[in-house]
Amino acid sequence: MTRVGLLGYGIAGRVFHAPLISSTEGMDLAAIVTANPERQAQARAAHPDAKIVTADELFELDLDLIVVGTPNRTHVEYARRAIDKGVAVVVDKPFAPSSAEAAELVAAAQAKGVPLTVFQNRRWDSDFLTVRKILGRLGEIRRFESRYERWVPEIWDNWREFGAPEEAGGLLYDLGAHLVDQAVQLFGPVRTVYAELDLRRPGVQVDDDVFVALTHENGVRSHLWANAHAAHHGPRFRVLGSEGAFVVSGMDEQEDALDAGRRPTDPSWGYETRTGQLGVLGETVEVPVELGAYETFYSELQAGRIPVDPAGAVHALQVIEAAFTSARENRVVAL
Repeated sequence: MTRVGLLGYGIAGRVFHAPLISSTEGMDLAAIVTANPERQAQARAAHPDAKIVTADELFELDLDLIVVGTPNRTHVEYARRAIDKGVAVVVDKPFAPSSAEAAELVAAAQAKGVPLTVFQNRRWDSDFLTVRKILGRLGEIRRFESRYERWVPEIWDNWREFGAPEEAGGLLYDLGAHLVDQAVQLFGPVRTVYAELDLRRPGVQVDDDVFVALTHENGVRSHLWANAHAAHHGPRFRVLGSEGAFVVSGMDEQEDALDAGRRPTDPSWGYETRTGQLGVLGETVEVPVELGAYETFYSELQAGRIPVDPAGAVHALQVIEAAFTSARENRVVAL
């Protein structure tokens, strides 16, 4: 068995990591770190065989894998401790508050021969898997549009809304880490970045209205949006090619399913009734979305493969940093 220690039992730990780890054959969720009494009770109820420990106690345990699902400001510290201990480590996104710190982690892991990966679970979203599958049917891709839009008109008391730089808060770090990663997965490295970042809601300290335009080295343009106050949501993906287009709306349902207590072991896991439209104007056909597959991340890891190359997360952070520069200076930034 692969003995796993999980740092953090907020949304990342409770909704994503703990259920996926405990559903992966060969993995044992041995320990969970959370200081919050309510979350400790939730963890004990959901995972009675896991020890509830402090962070320092976790690093004294005999573990095969450490998962960092804590607030962004602690990602680097805990990842370094895992690497120094010689234990394989998963870091939730964003990998680090800066690309320089992320690159240092990659170098440290390589130097010690420690497996290191980043939890980019939305590479296994149902709609993203569908885009990957049909991309070759669109001819030469000219433009890629991707959105995460929500209606959250009031700010909430959470580190994602805090303005201190070390918190790496705001939508560009949070949802932008997925948007940029998906675009790079499809179309490769980025050459230039243009961004518009705004603070819209009363009292907000960090960006909650994001637009980023990427030009990839192969010439494809990606337009990415994230918004916390969108009273109407645009398509999740719109891909325009020389021979047709693909459009799909709505959101992948795996997060809600995990939060509701469903697991990848359920027979209907990942299935959705959503369809996308593929074709030209009125001559489109419905395309069912692929099965969502978040469980792939940990099953790949258990099989001895690195599911997400951390070097790609370093590049994504460079793109995010360029977006901040672009918005601040109102110019296109070359990488």
